[in-house]
Amino acid sequence: MGGFFLFNFLHKMSTTIDSKIISVYEIEKLISEVKQQFATSLANKLNLIKVEAPLIVEQGTGINDDLNGIENPVSVNIKDLPGKKVEIVHSLAKWKRYKLKQIEASNEQGLYTDMRALRPDEDLSIIHSVYVDQWDWEKVISEDSRNLDYLKETVLKIYEVLKEVESNLENEYGIEAVLPQSITFLHSEDVLEEYQTLSSKERENEIAKKYGAVFLIGIGGKLSNGEVHDGRAPDYDDWSTLTSEKYAGLNGDILLWNPILERAFEVSSMGIRVNKEALEKQLEISGETKRKDLYWHQELLKGNLPQTIGGGIGQSRITMFLLQKKHIGEVQSSIWSDSIKEESKINNINLL
Repeated sequence: MGGFFLFNFLHKMSTTIDSKIISVYEIEKLISEVKQQFATSLANKLNLIKVEAPLIVEQGTGINDDLNGIENPVSVNIKDLPGKKVEIVHSLAKWKRYKLKQIEASNEQGLYTDMRALRPDEDLSIIHSVYVDQWDWEKVISEDSRNLDYLKETVLKIYEVLKEVESNLENEYGIEAVLPQSITFLHSEDVLEEYQTLSSKERENEIAKKYGAVFLIGIGGKLSNGEVHDGRAPDYDDWSTLTSEKYAGLNGDILLWNPILERAFEVSSMGIRVNKEALEKQLEISGETKRKDLYWHQELLKGNLPQTIGGGIGQSRITMFLLQKKHIGEVQSSIWSDSIKEESKINNINLL
């Protein structure tokens, strides 16, 4: 009888990789190893240095990112700063560009951070948490590099990093590699044309299942049917610059087919950042011209910030995918509702 209970206890506190039972302790080590490998390879391939990232930024400067434009940041008062409000970051897209100016980075030099954020407006799910951890990266580029070819070259380097870490995990731990040899580039306009009756998320599922790994270009601007594939704030990614008579946008999302969840799985959003012309155009389109008066936006409009490319790569998303986990709570420590915790327990999912 004692052996039976011991077996059940160990079963609940462990997971299986290639028929080997490893403890939660080993899983924590593996999570750390995956993140370390990915960050090191990313820095090498994109020529990035690691910098310290802020958890809070001053309200009213325009430095914090509002992502889709509807999220409310967590704001706090600081005792020794009366009259000032600070916000916990959503992401660091605009802060990184200012940081590159501060450290006087040259062309093709960049940075990355271990960004930690709170997004309290997220709908909690197996892939969404109120706690966000990502590699926020940014790199100085020349005005001549503001084109699709440069964007695609950068995506290919990031995909190489993914493939390398996946291969290492297969060799060392027997976790089967599932990514295709190459990533496919598609524009959201062409995907709309092919799947006209489907929603944007349904279209993502179709292309991810078909190709395995896709970089979907053109996120944030209106498509030919008046629809926006997915929201994007007007003041960091360039989603309005025309690249042909049919296409617009110098940004996109990396989507993978997740065979465990059987759905498209976004692991990164990224793009060439707005220049003065694109910022003015996108603020006008979005009805946000009042942002021109904010400190960060003034710096860009005056030409005081470098031209950059950058993005965010979800640390927990990448780890969840590569370790073939069913819930993001298996690779990060966060807050969950009682119903999610109970459902996870029923399905033998160990939330950290």
